[in-house]
Amino acid sequence: MPPRNQLFFVKQPMRKIILVAALAAAMPLPCLSQVTDDVKRNEDVVRHFVEGINRRDVQSAVLDLAEDAKNIGRPGGRESMRHVLEDIFTTFPDYHYDIEEMIAQGDSVAVRCKVSGTHRGIGKLPVNGGMLVGVEPTQKHFEIQHIHWFKLRDGKIVDHYATRDDIGMMRQLGLLPTATPVPTNPK
Repeated sequence: MPPRNQLFFVKQPMRKIILVAALAAAMPLPCLSQVTDDVKRNEDVVRHFVEGINRRDVQSAVLDLAEDAKNIGRPGGRESMRHVLEDIFTTFPDYHYDIEEMIAQGDSVAVRCKVSGTHRGIGKLPVNGGMLVGVEPTQKHFEIQHIHWFKLRDGKIVDHYATRDDIGMMRQLGLLPTATPVPTNPK
C-alpha cells in the first residue's frame, strides 16, 4: 500500500489551522517592521519633546503634542501644556531632564529621568505637586527622579502621566524639613 499523505487524515478544521500557520510562517512580516518603526518613531518624539524642554523651547515641545493632548488624564491640549511649561521655566529657569532609561512598546513610552533645577521664580500654577504657588524663591537647587509615561498616536503625544518625588524636591529647596531617620531598635 502506498504511503498516505498525513495531512489527508487530519480533520478539516485542523487542516485549515495547519495551512494558515504554514502560510504565515512562510510570508515576510512587513507589519512587524511597521510596529518596530512606530515604536522607534514614538521614542524619537518623546526624546524631541524632552530636548525642547531642555532648550526651554516651549513652541518646539508643544508641537510634539496632539491638539487634544491630556496631561495626567486632564484635557487641555497644547495651550494648557504651554502654560505649564512656561510656569515651570519661570519657577526654575535651568529646569532640565536627563533621560536615564526609556522603554517603548506599542503606543506607550516610559521614561525614567533625573530632573533638576534652581528655584529662582514664583510659581503661579499648581504644577510640581502644587506646593510652589506664590512661594518666594529659595535660590536652592534640586535633583530628583521622575517617571513619565507617554501615550502616542500618529507621531504625537496624546496623554502624559508622571510620578515625581515632589516631597524630595521640597526638602532640597528647604521648604519642608528633611526626614528624620527612625531608629530601627527603639528603646
